[in-house]
Amino acid sequence: MNPHQAPKASIRELFASFWRNRQLILQLAKREVISRYRGSFMGLAWSFFNPILMLTVYTFVFSVIFKSHWEGVEGRKASFAVILFAGLIVHGMFAECASRAPSLILQNTNYVKRVVFPLEVLPWVAMSSAVFHALVSLIVLLIVQLFLNHTMPLTAVFFPIVLLPLLLVTMGVAWFLSAIGVYLRDIGQIIGLLTTVLMFLSPVLYPVSSLPLKYQFWARLNPLTYTLEEGRSALIFGNVPAWPGWGKHMIASIIIAWIGFWWFQRSRKGFADVL
Repeated sequence: MNPHQAPKASIRELFASFWRNRQLILQLAKREVISRYRGSFMGLAWSFFNPILMLTVYTFVFSVIFKSHWEGVEGRKASFAVILFAGLIVHGMFAECASRAPSLILQNTNYVKRVVFPLEVLPWVAMSSAVFHALVSLIVLLIVQLFLNHTMPLTAVFFPIVLLPLLLVTMGVAWFLSAIGVYLRDIGQIIGLLTTVLMFLSPVLYPVSSLPLKYQFWARLNPLTYTLEEGRSALIFGNVPAWPGWGKHMIASIIIAWIGFWWFQRSRKGFADVL
């Protein structure tokens, strides 16, 4: 990027920047994932055993102790735990990116001083790391589902497509928060609290259909709701996504991603002065 030109902030540049820097994003994400487990005895194997342990705990607590059940799903002990775990995968991916976003620039001040470094890729790196861990958890979920039910819905292949709108929304949020975090340091503490609250306001622990009708409309305005509902439907219940709804969410997600990207590109000129 020419240091004398203002950073581009168009929708086209949003995707062009990702494609242009894809190798850099991959290398930084790989380094980040490996560094998280560096020095531990089991290394990357922890990324596989952590979700297994958590799913085991959820199964015992919710299916054995609380005897919880999901509306419309009866007869299988681990059903609630598996459905819950699917929701936690989606929320966890969003929460990890949103929680890390305010400190992304602050933790990489050495990149800010480099005029040629594309700072807009840092949220992509955080997203890639979160997607890696979500993918490992998803593999664990599918294995457990296959073990319990001796079958796996073919519609599970649609899950990455269902997830795509949320990925774009998360990127928009990450760009916005990473820029705000440079100027307002307290935002990181606030976002950590909000992501926790969001878990209970989103249909992670319950289906939208269990809410009173007057609250269902507001619940569906939550950007996580579509992915949680349609993702479970494809992964667990064997239903094909409703494509018209997916198209609407995709358009809205691109707009949200672009707004976050635009804000980041317009704000980045002051990063060096503040840091």
